[in-house]
Amino acid sequence: MIGALSTIGSSVREFIRRSSMAAPEKDAPFPASQEKEFNELALSVARVQIPLNPLLKALCEKRKIDPSRLRHWTEIPAIPTAAFKTSECGCLPASELTAIFHSSGTTGQTASRHGHDAVTLALYEASLVPWFKYHLCGDDAKRLKFLSLTPSSLEAPHSSLAHMMATVMSRWGAGEGQFTGAVDAGNGWILDVLKTVKALGAAVEESQPVVVLGTAFSFVHLLDGLRKGGARFVLPAGSRVMETGGYKGRSRTMPKTELHQLISRWLGVPQTSIVCEYGMCELSSQAYDCRYTSMSATEHHGEEQVFHFPPWARAHIVSPEDGREVGEGETGLIRVCDAANIGSSIMVQTEDLGIKRGSGFEWLGRAVESEPRGCSLMS
Repeated sequence: MIGALSTIGSSVREFIRRSSMAAPEKDAPFPASQEKEFNELALSVARVQIPLNPLLKALCEKRKIDPSRLRHWTEIPAIPTAAFKTSECGCLPASELTAIFHSSGTTGQTASRHGHDAVTLALYEASLVPWFKYHLCGDDAKRLKFLSLTPSSLEAPHSSLAHMMATVMSRWGAGEGQFTGAVDAGNGWILDVLKTVKALGAAVEESQPVVVLGTAFSFVHLLDGLRKGGARFVLPAGSRVMETGGYKGRSRTMPKTELHQLISRWLGVPQTSIVCEYGMCELSSQAYDCRYTSMSATEHHGEEQVFHFPPWARAHIVSPEDGREVGEGETGLIRVCDAANIGSSIMVQTEDLGIKRGSGFEWLGRAVESEPRGCSLMS
């Protein structure tokens, strides 16, 4: 780890520690004092990264951007996710990398690659833990049982999602968590439905609340298996679901509302206990659309699914034509400023469309002509 990156990483970690529970209220922005501190931190990260990242450096030179003259985080140049497929987008020497996360994709597509050393991987975990806990666990973390419909991180070492699940299970839970996904001969993901049914049955028998974690396609396979076998569960009170990723190439697709209705019906959890996650291998922080609580559906969910990143990251919805921020309620491309992404690029331009909703966004899916992506395709 280069000295300057290590130093700025310590600053980011301290910011995470102090601000981890400061979630925005509904569509309200972050507090002005926190916004000022985030801006200063983001600019500091960018100024360290630009000389170390060949792609960022070239981009600044081409656009005649002087890093010392940047005044706001929205001015930081963004590296497109497509560049992670063809270029070296990192600040770290290849010899120091201890983990490389790959994006998902259908057969024949080139996967994005995001490398980490021990320091950046620890920062990735420091970022994911408090925001996951806030949205999925609350004060129940130690009594919950975790069931992931993904392969383990040993079977899928290049999956950031599998690593995320392994990290969560190592931190909390009553007893060891369980993975019921597997990797097939084609390096794709499959679900062991029988193993999953047994795990769900054990949770019911033990009256132990369970957190079921999985991609959209894995839930479709599980629901198909439950319907075929005639098995329906009423999971213990306090059980909840995290759903993420997409469908293409692994199952049929269905509207989000229909998927959640079926999950609620077959697993016996209220729809207010289903939390959606937005993340990708090119980032080190994740966004969630709501927090698990025992509140009513009216209080828990609005009409739209509005995702929020943690206080150390920001979503910036920009016009694909000129890169300027769109107005409230307007549609654009999702750009993310992630201060925890110290090993590559703090600003990442995704290929996803979103609607600006206050300090958050409503996710619409992939932009037209973009390659399909989603943790559901992880290999």
